[in-house]
Amino acid sequence: MTEFESFAVELAREAAGVTLPFFRGDYAQENKAGPGAFDPVTQADKEAEAAIRRLIAARYPDHGVIGEEYGEDRPDAEHVWVLDPIDGTRAFIAGLPLWTTLIALRTAGTPSVGVIAQPYLDEIFLGGPSGAILIRDGASTPLAVRSCEKLTDALIATTDPDIFTGSELGAWTQVRAAARLARYGCDAYAYAMVAAGRIDLVAESGLNVWDWSALQPVVEAAGGQVTDWRGGPPNGNGQIIAVGDARVREQALVAFKRAAL
Repeated sequence: MTEFESFAVELAREAAGVTLPFFRGDYAQENKAGPGAFDPVTQADKEAEAAIRRLIAARYPDHGVIGEEYGEDRPDAEHVWVLDPIDGTRAFIAGLPLWTTLIALRTAGTPSVGVIAQPYLDEIFLGGPSGAILIRDGASTPLAVRSCEKLTDALIATTDPDIFTGSELGAWTQVRAAARLARYGCDAYAYAMVAAGRIDLVAESGLNVWDWSALQPVVEAAGGQVTDWRGGPPNGNGQIIAVGDARVREQALVAFKRAAL
């Protein structure tokens, strides 16, 4: 591993030491959304991000940080860590081991190192200059996407079709009708499964920078691609597609481009 890849793994393990004691336990939680909506945040989210930030400040005081819970600190620095301490908070509060900790290092504006960590399963999916690996039980296994020539043979995923607005939902429904199988509720863990060669396409909308920055290096180092709904680089519009085989993406883009922002 490079220095920054090793540090990203260290950060994931630090976060795991905070989140695991809360999982399936008692903890404070609140609703960040307004009346009639539900966007939960827990004590575990806040304490895990605080722990990660402390390690970054101690090791690399000149680096910036962007985090879901505590905002931005020097976001224009050459090296910026992008953090989502618990992606999939709904899964976390439901006791489902599909939430993850997302950690990315953005270098000169582009994600260069990414970690998708699921501590309850003791899994760290790492992507960066050294390649893509799964770290589990102290061992490292290379990650590689799988070949899938046709959308009709593809296993696809999204967190919840309710995240899509009118035209977006129409695009997803068309792609879902063509695909062999769709799975829901996996949040960022679905992207780890693209890198592991288990899922062929993930499409989502409404994502923030901390939701997708860690995914890109992991999927791409495993041989896949992460784009927006037009097939270009991810940007601030929140529409993301990750694929293992670009041929599947090109077929899906026939529908997604019509709803692209």
